[in-house]
Amino acid sequence: MGSVRKAVNSHHEINSHCLKVESLGLETFPWYRVCIWSCAFGLCIFVFQRNGSFLSVVVSSAQNAQQLHERIQSSSMDAKLEALKDLASLSRDVTFAQEFINLDGISLLTQMVESGTERYQKLQKIMKPCFGDMLSFTLTAFVELMDHGIVSWDTFSVAFIKKIASFVNKSGMDISILQRSLAILESMVLNSHDLYQKVAQEITIGQLIPHLQGTDQEIQTYTIAVINALFLKAPDERRQVSCISLVLRLYSGLAIFREMANILAQKQLRSIILTHVIRAQRAINNEMAHQLYVLQVLTFNLLEDRMMTKMDPQDQAQRDIIFELRRIAFDAESEPNNSSGSMEKRKSMYTRDYKKLGFINHVNPAMDFTQTPPGMLALDNMLYFAKHHQDAYIRIVLENSSREDKHECPFGRSSIELTKMLCEILKVGELPSETCNDFHPMFFTHDRSFEEFFCICIQLLNKTWKEMRATSEDFNKVMQVVKEQVMRALTTKPSSLDQFKCKLQNLSYTEILKIRQSERMNQEDFQSRPILELKEKIQPEILELIKQQRLNRLVEGTCFRKLNCRRRQDKFWYCRLSPNHKVLHYGDLEESPQGEVPHDSLQDKLPVADIKAVVTGKDCPHMKEKGALKQNKEVLELAFSILYDSNCQLNFIAPDKHEYCIWTDGLNALLGKDMMSELTRNDLDTLLSMEIKLRLLDLENIQIPDAPPPIPKEPSNYDFVYDCN
Repeated sequence: MGSVRKAVNSHHEINSHCLKVESLGLETFPWYRVCIWSCAFGLCIFVFQRNGSFLSVVVSSAQNAQQLHERIQSSSMDAKLEALKDLASLSRDVTFAQEFINLDGISLLTQMVESGTERYQKLQKIMKPCFGDMLSFTLTAFVELMDHGIVSWDTFSVAFIKKIASFVNKSGMDISILQRSLAILESMVLNSHDLYQKVAQEITIGQLIPHLQGTDQEIQTYTIAVINALFLKAPDERRQVSCISLVLRLYSGLAIFREMANILAQKQLRSIILTHVIRAQRAINNEMAHQLYVLQVLTFNLLEDRMMTKMDPQDQAQRDIIFELRRIAFDAESEPNNSSGSMEKRKSMYTRDYKKLGFINHVNPAMDFTQTPPGMLALDNMLYFAKHHQDAYIRIVLENSSREDKHECPFGRSSIELTKMLCEILKVGELPSETCNDFHPMFFTHDRSFEEFFCICIQLLNKTWKEMRATSEDFNKVMQVVKEQVMRALTTKPSSLDQFKCKLQNLSYTEILKIRQSERMNQEDFQSRPILELKEKIQPEILELIKQQRLNRLVEGTCFRKLNCRRRQDKFWYCRLSPNHKVLHYGDLEESPQGEVPHDSLQDKLPVADIKAVVTGKDCPHMKEKGALKQNKEVLELAFSILYDSNCQLNFIAPDKHEYCIWTDGLNALLGKDMMSELTRNDLDTLLSMEIKLRLLDLENIQIPDAPPPIPKEPSNYDFVYDCN
């Protein structure tokens, strides 16, 4: 090793040498001495304590990037393979990535993918593992470099897109190559409209389906992610076809006979996802659950167009749908012949029948569908129910038409309000959340799942109406009960529509009353003056307890995901508060940690004293940027930022609402501000209620033990059953 070039004691001098020293966290520890040495690998930083003991070595990112740029162009296959392996590993670091990209490294990698693969394909038969590893490392490095958002996706050629697509379309491709190729295609579609058009010409649904039939869940996840990306970025006019047939139509040509193939492929895809993904004999991981949730949301969003379309009372085709509802409900025999009966008599009969059907406007029921939402979607649902569940439809209409006017459940009005309610529950028209995994398996079991969902719920509404002995004045109360029944049944995640129907059978109006009564008893409210005074007295003590809990959770730390436009997995960072509550430690992680991450493994630090403010939601700097992700309502609700120094910030997107409340409460507590989250209010109410109940217990002459009771011994055998009922 060469001689010492220079001793560096200043953080600014170190930066001038393109050396990433801040990752060592040395700027706050003056008892360390940093030296730069010259060696065969370029500039290295050696860190010593004052007693001379060696601590760490860091190689200059600029030197590393230059050397790897040269090594990956080596004529030696072994040297090239080793260099690409190192590049794939180092590309995760943004400092190194910037240096490598400055050397036009992205162009070099794309050229290697476009032309280099052909050059080495001749060697594939004799050294297939080497070829596969080389291409895998090349694509991995490319994905990691592009993930930093330094280079625009619009710069890539058609030849590169075709090459990546060929890896997806080719059967028997190496798993790692296929995975990275799918990830690249997803990013292209999400980040560039022009590339979306080009990718759509290269990939068909038929070529993606075999990847869903395999056993590798990672590949299945990336495949569904590509389908979701294509669907999400499709032009609006093309999005109204159907969930997956849309993707087909984009690139299946203009031939009419292809339309039938599209419809068949849609059903095939749903069936394959249900069989090979949802009902496969393995647990669904979080990323797969997220992609299924996105697919579910995008499928239901196809209903938005009909939901926001008003009925045109002058449109004869739309009016014919209402005539068809009347015809199915009331036998055609009751309709007068065209040759007999006056027009006035026919109008009178239609008005009477429309009243029995439960429309608000008996003379012109088309006016009932001019409100959006639910618009024409409600009429579509009613017609589907009348045609596909004809017996149930006729029974409901005739049952209610035979009751007294005030006791009848109006089918028309109920259907309109129910459709609106179901759209609210399923959030039709909203963008999918980047953090949600809430998919429902039952919606993948039927090609017309929303319509079937409506058919089950409209029968539930009629049943609940009868159980409540409701009148027209009770309409809103009935709708509230039905919404509660549906929501409670959905939380159990039924695996099929039949199972969902069974859950609803067990949630009768009587059962809902019992549940409500039980919840009211558990949330007993004490409003007398002595109780209120007692609450006021012990509230500061409870708030201090909550504050300590929040700070303890910050000391434990949380793993946050780095969200971007392409994928959610692989990118993590961790943040935790020091035990003395004076410093926030944070840093990137290779994978999601199991348990706490030690302070010394987190490279970056932020003194609490430097924090100027904590902002949330739309006020966060990273939420003011444009893009679909940033506009998402649920992401906005999980975003918060720490502002420090001048124009510096640390941006967060919490994994869920609970962690969001924990961190915003904890940070506000550190700054001496009030904890205002919903979680704090709930915890305060719960703890106050428990404390008050304990203090009001009649404990006179009752000795309270100082120590908890001993844990009983284990039973001699476990051949028994405890009936919880």
